Amino acid sequence: MSAAADPLGAAATWELLLGIRGAAQAAAAGLPPDGDAGSPDGPGPAGHPPRALSPAAAELAERYLPLCLAGPRVVFAQLGQSLDGFIATRTGDADYVTGEEDRRHLHRLRALADAVLVGAGTAVADDPRLTVRACDGPDPVRVVLDPQGRVPRTRRVFTDGAAPTLWVVGPEVVPERVGDGVEVLALPDRDAFAPGRLRAALAARGLGRVLVEGGGVTVSRFLRAGALDRLYLTVAPVLLGDGVPGLRFPGTPVMRRALRPPVRRSVLGEDTLFELELRAPGGGPDVADTT
Repeated sequence: MSAAADPLGAAATWELLLGIRGAAQAAAAGLPPDGDAGSPDGPGPAGHPPRALSPAAAELAERYLPLCLAGPRVVFAQLGQSLDGFIATRTGDADYVTGEEDRRHLHRLRALADAVLVGAGTAVADDPRLTVRACDGPDPVRVVLDPQGRVPRTRRVFTDGAAPTLWVVGPEVVPERVGDGVEVLALPDRDAFAPGRLRAALAARGLGRVLVEGGGVTVSRFLRAGALDRLYLTVAPVLLGDGVPGLRFPGTPVMRRALRPPVRRSVLGEDTLFELELRAPGGGPDVADTT
């Protein structure tokens, strides 16, 4: 039976996407990076025919194939916010700003990452699990940035044993045993927490594909330092008036110098997803300074 008569479904396509880390793998899977996935006409790259995809499968390939093709070392971030730029209410309630489809999208990003990284503030306020539950896929290593060692040892990333956890602390913190599957990484000084150095340190441990999940302060630090390759920003049709802000970094007084990276848009239920390409593949940072 031809590929055109038997289109690949969403579940099978997602399974293929989980294993793609470059153009050759995409072509071998029948998901060529040149936009021909889903076309039954003619051979694809390297002689592999492109697969015919169902509409749901084609949507998955369109949304996640660019990230899969970014290679083994890519740092990307995700935030969900209100129309007026807040990720939580003034009391810290973020449950939930965006809808169920964005939650599934977040879990897919986790499944495509080697590590998911959060700051101490997010670990304290939200007690996140940081595992993959809303889709199929492996759990990433959970990385908690905690320079002062202020995250309670009762948080689930330290106690549930659901996935490996890397607890990154500063030199003043006395390392202690927290729980099974938790490794303590003591950095020598505060400068070692700079996003570029963290990115290199994680890559040296085999964690090259990193999802920076929160909170707004941590994502903003990575953005300002030019240490993000991609940013997924989901905007919900809700107005909070005030609350916990999302992105915040020193802006420009001149509009023409504002950051205007390439962007793709898609709909997630009632929400709108913006995917910003902040760094060209294989290139240097396109935004911010690198200090």
